[in-house]
Amino acid sequence: MRVLVVGAYGFIGAHITAALTAAKHEVVCAVRGARIDSRFPGLKAVSCDMARDTTISDWLPRLEHIDAVVNCAGILREDGDNTFQAVHEEAPLALFRACVEQGIRRVIQISALGDPADGEFIASKHRGDAALSNLALDWLILRPSLVYSTYGSYGGTSLLRGLAALPWVLPLPGKGEQQLQPLSANDVGAAVVAALATTASTRQVIELVGPEILNLRDYLLAWRRWLGFAAPRIWSIPSFLGRIAAAAGERLGRGPLGQTISRMLERGNIGSADALEHMRSNLGLEPRRLIQVLDESPSQVQDRWHARLYFLLPLLRVSIALLWICSGVVGWWLPDARILHAAPGHALSPDASLVLARTTATADLLLGTLCILRWHSTFVLSLMLAMLLGYTIGIGVLWPTHWLDPFGGLLKNLPLIFALTILIATEERR
Repeated sequence: MRVLVVGAYGFIGAHITAALTAAKHEVVCAVRGARIDSRFPGLKAVSCDMARDTTISDWLPRLEHIDAVVNCAGILREDGDNTFQAVHEEAPLALFRACVEQGIRRVIQISALGDPADGEFIASKHRGDAALSNLALDWLILRPSLVYSTYGSYGGTSLLRGLAALPWVLPLPGKGEQQLQPLSANDVGAAVVAALATTASTRQVIELVGPEILNLRDYLLAWRRWLGFAAPRIWSIPSFLGRIAAAAGERLGRGPLGQTISRMLERGNIGSADALEHMRSNLGLEPRRLIQVLDESPSQVQDRWHARLYFLLPLLRVSIALLWICSGVVGWWLPDARILHAAPGHALSPDASLVLARTTATADLLLGTLCILRWHSTFVLSLMLAMLLGYTIGIGVLWPTHWLDPFGGLLKNLPLIFALTILIATEERR
C-alpha cells in the first residue's frame, strides 16, 4: 500500500514511518521543505506546510497514486503562523476533503488522549477529529496516551526524563500520585500497521493506552533506574507551587511545561475503562509494560547526557544571554575616559575607539535580548559566536597585552567560544 504520512519526521511520525516501512508499505513523507531525512534515505518526500496548506487544492497534487493517509502532524505550542487552528483543524480538514475528492478512502488520524478542558492543544485536536468524522471516508481516529520511547523523546516525555535525571532529588507535584497509562512509541507504530491491515476497524475512535496505570512517581523512578542513577530523595512540591510553575512556563517558556500539561497530569492521562480491551479487539494489539520495554533496551551514556542536559542547556543559554546584556549595559554606562583608558597603545583614534565601543555595546544588548527570546536561535547564537571571535582576535591583535591580564579577561573568551558552539550543536531538541 502506498501511504502518505503527514508529519513523518516527528517523534510519533518517525516511529509510524519506520513501522510502515518494516511492514513493506511504500511510504511518502509529507514534511516541510520536502527534505530527505537521513533516517529514511530511500523514502520519497513531498513538501507541505500545515500552517498554510489550508485548501483542497494544496493537497490534491500530493495525493496522486496514494492509497491511504496517516496524519501525525501536531504542535504543543503555537508559534507565529503555526497555530492550533491551522495545524490541527484547517490544514487536516483540507487534506481529508482532498482525500474525498481524490477517492482515497482510508485515513488514519493520530490525535491525543485528554479532556478538551485541559487546554487548546487537546481541544483543537478533538475539533479536528470531529470534522474528520463527518466526512464520507473510512476514517480511524487513534488517541494515544503518554507516548515514550527508549530511542528518544519529545515534549512532555523529554521534560519527564529531565526530571527523572535530576541529581540527588526527585521533585514531585503533590505526592506524585497523578495517573498515567504510558504506551511505547513502537506500539503506536504497530497500531497503525494493524489498522491498515484490516477494514473492519473504521469510523471509530480508539484510545491507544498501555497495559498498566502508573502514578507519576513510579513512572519517573522507572526511568531513573533505567538511566542508571541512584535512588533519589523525594521532594513533595505543594500543588499551588506546581501551578505557579506551569503558569510561568505557559507565559515565559516555549517548552512543554505549561498549564495544559499541568491540567492533564492533575486529571490523569488514562483511557476509559474499556480502552485496553477495545484496542485489543479492534487492532489485535498487545501493548508492552513500561518495565518490559526498558529492560529490553538498556540505556547508554548518550541517554544520560540528554536527560541531564535537559535543564542545563536552557540555563547555559540564559547565563550567556545575561552576560551579553550586561556587557552591553556596561559598554553604554562607562564614561568615555574609562573606555579610552582600557585601550592602551592607541591602536585606534579616540573617536574610533568610542564609536567601536558603543556599537559593540548596542550589538551585545540586541543579541543578548534576542537570545533570551529564542528568536531565530541558531542564527543569533552564530552571530554571538562571530562577535566573540571578533573580540578575541581583534583585541588580541590590536592590544596583545590583554593576553597577559592576571585575571584572564581575554583568555576567558575561550571557554565561552566552546559554550556557544555546544548551544549551536544542541539547538535541535526534540
